[in-house]
Order: sequence, then structure tokens, then C-alpha cells
Amino acid sequence: MELGIGMFGDLQINAKGEIQPAQQRLQEIIEEIKLMDEVGLDFYGIGEHHRPDYAVSSPEIILAAAATVTKNIKLSSAVSVLSSSDPVKLYQNFATIDLISNGRAELMAGRGSFIESFPLFGYDLQDYDQLYEEKLDLLLKINATPKISWKGKFRPELNNQEVLPRAVNDNLKIWVAVGGTPESVERAGRLGLPVMFAIIGGQPIQFKPLFDYYKKVYQAYGHDMNKFEVGVHMHALFGENSNEVADYYYPLYSAQMNRIGRSRGWAPYQRNQFDAGRGDGGALIIGDANESVDKILAMEETFGLTRFSAHVDVGGPSHAALMKSIEIFGTKIAPKVREALKK
Repeated sequence: MELGIGMFGDLQINAKGEIQPAQQRLQEIIEEIKLMDEVGLDFYGIGEHHRPDYAVSSPEIILAAAATVTKNIKLSSAVSVLSSSDPVKLYQNFATIDLISNGRAELMAGRGSFIESFPLFGYDLQDYDQLYEEKLDLLLKINATPKISWKGKFRPELNNQEVLPRAVNDNLKIWVAVGGTPESVERAGRLGLPVMFAIIGGQPIQFKPLFDYYKKVYQAYGHDMNKFEVGVHMHALFGENSNEVADYYYPLYSAQMNRIGRSRGWAPYQRNQFDAGRGDGGALIIGDANESVDKILAMEETFGLTRFSAHVDVGGPSHAALMKSIEIFGTKIAPKVREALKK
């Protein structure tokens, strides 16, 4: 099982509501990725957002910068909002990162958790599902062959066009991110694409039927089980002392849940929800190394994972807190998880 970190590039927001400059956060992110590589984590993913509380609108630029200061870590989006992107340009950008990084780039396609990119790039939300399906089809065809003829509804057709540059070995690793809809799971299984499940609330065990369904569909369409890959993306933060990291993180985490919740009609986030999420059956991995090892291993045993992604920057923890979390993940948690999985 690969172990890594996902981020959305959350900006720190102080008690006065003042937002951290994006320039500062972007430079911190590069330092954090460099440390991830140094402590031996397997991959890093960064999300795409077009909002004032996030620093990153173009994951590929961050990943290209990271490629020049890292040696081994895989570099991925988490996610690229495919519905409002041009698959041709998206492939070209990630193929370029793949060449710069000597084959370490991956693209994770998704619908995104926010909708700001649709009006920003001139798309109609009424076409939400059709946009994603058509653009995923085009992206996969581009990845499969250098020259392509293609016609769709939302983009000018391509007539024997060559899409360059090509990724290393002429194959870009493409994941898809899913929330909780059977339709998305079925599509991924039918196409034989690796899947990242976002489990960010409730009880992870509730997702077990979707994991089983994905595997069933994947096998039914005759895909090679030796290439079967499935992961989870879960909110996390690691510290030396469980109670101290929880007490530090709760105000930041709850503030972000409430900022998002106000636009979605959620009830105010409470400490008892946070504590329940940190419990054995919850979806938060926030605590010390030993607790985190146990919970990550439980996720692997429950779902048969090939990848675990810790989303560590929800709500904008400080750079120092993130660097400490990364250090603990790489030097204390990852070695114990890897050793346990060898048994």
C-alpha cells in the first residue's frame, strides 16, 4: 500500500478573518513536498480550487515546481476539475510534468467539490454530468494514442490531431476521484481506472458496499487484477501527543467545516462530532503515531487498499504543524504500517 499526502492548499485565516497571502502559502507547499520526498512518502496530490480561501488554482504548476526539488515521490493532482478543463491541454500539462520528473506524474480527474470553475470558464452547471463523461472519454483517448480524431458536444472536434508532448512510456497514470455515487463507481470499474474514494465524514465502513461494487464491476469487464488499484482520501493530522494535536486542530478544522457548511446548509460543527470522527469507527485520523498506524491498517484491512492519502491541510494548519505532521508520517507512521503489511 502506498502512503502519501493530499492537500487543497488551504490558506491560513486568523481570528480577525485575515487571509494568509497566497505567495507565502505556495512557497510553504514546495517546502512541505520536499520534506515528504526526504522522509520517503510515496506520493503527493494537490487539488484545484478557484476560491479566496485556497492558494492553488493550477495543480500542474505546483507539481512542475515540486518536480525540480524532489527525486522519488509521485506527483499528482487531487483533483483536476475535468468538467471545466480542456482535456487536450490537461494531458499536455501533465505529460510535461511527467517528462520533467522522469515519470513521476499522475493525473487524478474528478468533478471537484465546488462549482466556481464552471462560470469562470464558461460552462453551464446544467451540463454537469455530460461534461464530465465527454471529457473523460476524450482524455482517455488522448492518453491511448498520439493522433486522435474525435467529435463531441462541448469542444471543437479533432481531425487526426497529434497531441504532444507524450508522457514517459507514452502512458500517463490517470486516476478518478469519487464521492459516494454508484454511477461514478460503475464507470470507473467499467473503464478499468484506479479509484480514490473520498471518505471525509461519517463512518468509513458505510463505504464498503461501494468498494465491493467497484471490484465486482472491474472484474466483470475483464480487467487485469494485477493492475487493480484503489485508495482512500481521509482528513488527517499527526502529532506527538494525541490530545494536544486534537486541541490544536479542532478550532481550525471546525472553522473550515462551518465556512463550507454555511453555503451548503450544514448545522454548525461541534466538538463531539470531531471526537467521534477521531474514534475507532470515525473518518478522521487525527492523533499520535500509534493511533494513526492502527487506523490506517484498519482501513487497509477493511477495503483492500493499494493507496492511503492523508489530507492534512484542511482549515489551514500552520506550516510548522504541517512540517511536523509530515515528519511523523514519514519517520514513525509509514515504517510501522509497511512493516505490519509485510507480515
